[in-house]
Parts: sequence; C-alpha cells; structure tokens
Amino acid sequence: MSVRQGARRARGAAARLSGRRSEVVAALWLMMRGYRILGFRLKTPIAEIDLLAVRGRILAVVEVKRRGTIEAALEAVGFDQRDRLRRAGAALAARRPALQGASVRLDLLALAPGRLPMHIPDAWKGA
Repeated sequence: MSVRQGARRARGAAARLSGRRSEVVAALWLMMRGYRILGFRLKTPIAEIDLLAVRGRILAVVEVKRRGTIEAALEAVGFDQRDRLRRAGAALAARRPALQGASVRLDLLALAPGRLPMHIPDAWKGA
C-alpha cells in the first residue's frame, strides 16, 4: 500500500468514526426531546437512513450532518437524496404494523463546531 492510499484510508476511517459519533449525539438529543429511536444506519434497498425516530404519530427519517455551519449541513443533502430517504421511510412504515398510518417526515439534525445540535423538523418542507 502506498503512502497516499494509507492516508486516504486513515481519512476515511476518521470520517466514519466522526459520523458514528455524530449519530449518537443526534440520537441522545432527540431522546431528550421525547423521540424514541427505532434504528441507526438502517440499510434499505432505497437508501441508508441515519436515524429513524418516532414521537406520537410522526415517523422522523433523520439525516445527521456535521458541517462547519448549519447552513452547510442543510445544503449537503440534495433533492435526489431527500427523495430516496422519504421513500425509504415510507416503505419501512408500510412494513411495520405499529407505524402504519404514521406521518413520515424528513428531518435534519445538524451539528456544527461550537454550537448545540440543531434539530430541524421537516427541514426541506416536502421539497
């Protein structure tokens, strides 16, 4: 393995660890606000869901992003990814009897240095 490949692998491993830590912080933040976490990193044929959470009749498909600013986190999720995440959430809800009839919503939990986590319900307002 070359030095360049080794450095690339190290950066990838660090990014994965940072992502996992961010998801744990996000889950704790949501639980403190009354959400029940149903799953982490759920792989579906349509998309991978960072967090799946429920509160009342709302099923939140939560995308977790750590960026330099909250605005950058919002911009980091493109239209195609949002569409896949919504469809994946709806498919999961349809397969779980306890979730049938739940309103599926795409939320963002943004993390930025020196700031408290920011949970933005229906972050893209259906867009």
